[in-house]
Amino acid sequence: MNIAVLFGGKSSEYEVSCSSVCNVLHLLEDEKYTVHKIGITREGAWMLTRAGAEEIRSGSWERREDNTAAWILPDPSVGGLRTAAGQVIPLDCAVPVLHGKNGEDGSIAALLQLAGIPQVTTSMTSAANSMDKALTKLICREAGILQAKWKMVYSRALSDLDRVVEDLEQALPYPVFVKPASAGSSVGISKCACRDQLVKGLRLAAQHDFKIIVEETVIGQEVEVAVLGDEEPFASVPGEIVPAAEFYDYDAKYHDAASRLFIPARLEAHTAQRLQAAAVAGFKAMECSGLARVDFFVRPDGEPVFNELNTIPGFTDISMYPKLMEASGIPGEALMERLIALARARAFSER
Repeated sequence: MNIAVLFGGKSSEYEVSCSSVCNVLHLLEDEKYTVHKIGITREGAWMLTRAGAEEIRSGSWERREDNTAAWILPDPSVGGLRTAAGQVIPLDCAVPVLHGKNGEDGSIAALLQLAGIPQVTTSMTSAANSMDKALTKLICREAGILQAKWKMVYSRALSDLDRVVEDLEQALPYPVFVKPASAGSSVGISKCACRDQLVKGLRLAAQHDFKIIVEETVIGQEVEVAVLGDEEPFASVPGEIVPAAEFYDYDAKYHDAASRLFIPARLEAHTAQRLQAAAVAGFKAMECSGLARVDFFVRPDGEPVFNELNTIPGFTDISMYPKLMEASGIPGEALMERLIALARARAFSER
C-alpha cells in the first residue's frame, strides 16, 4: 500500500510538524506500507525526500541534493504524486502531519479531496471550522457544550484600541486569555491580568491572525481526551497536564521538561466519563472524522469546560494524543492502521 506522509509547511508550527512526523514514520514501519515522504519547506516548496528522522527533525532535510520536486495535483485522473520528471506515484492514502495554517485549517484536506486521495484527517469544512476558535465555540455552544465566557475582536478594530479594551473590560473580568483565533500549539497566546498586559496581548495575537479570541480564565485542571473514529467515535481515557509555565504555552508544550502529564488524569471516575462524553459530543458537533484531541478545563466541582479541538494533534515525543490512545489499549501501530482503514472506507463510501 502506497502511503504519502506530508510534513513541514508554511506555518508557525513547522518545527512541531517535523518532530511529529518522525514518530508517525516510525509507526508506519511495516512491510505492508510503502511510505513516500513529502516535505514542504517554510517557503512552500514541495519535495519528495529520502531524509531520515534526524534530518527531518533538525530541518536539514531541505538541503538534501537528492530531493525531488513533486506535487499532489487536484486532478483525480492522476491519482497520486507527480514528480518534476513526470513520474506518477499512485497513492492509496495520505497522512497529513501539517499542524497549523496551510494544513490543519482544511487546505490540505481540500487538495486531497479534489485529487481523490483518501486521507486520515477530517474533511475540509470540519478542519476549517475546528481551526477557527470562534467558529468552534459558536458551533459547540449551539450543541449545548459548556465553555468559558468569551469575546471576539477583529484585528482591524485595534485601530480604536481604547474602545476595544473598554468593551472587553466590561464583558470579562481579569485575568483573561488572549488568543489568535486560528493559530495552534498555543502560538501567540497571552494571559493578561491588567490593561497594559491586555493591550500587549491583543497586539501579539493580531500578528498571527485577523481574528482574536479573549476569554475568561477558568480555574481548574487542564485535561485532554483523544478521539478516534467516524460515526461511532471512541474516546480515550482523559489525560491531565500540569504546565511548567503559568499556562501551557508553546515552550511549556515542547521545550520545558518540567511540564508533567498524568495518564489517566487525576479525576473521579464519573468526572472522567463526563469528559469522554463531552469529547465525543464536541467531535460530532464539529463533524470530525478520523482523529481529534479535545481539550477541557475541569473545575474543582468536577464540571468540564470545553476549551478547543485539534484535528491534527501532535505526535511528538511528549504529545498527548498517541499516549492517551496507547493508555486506552490502542498502541501506535494499531492506531495508524485504524486511521488508514477509516480513511479508505470513508473515501469508498463517498464515491
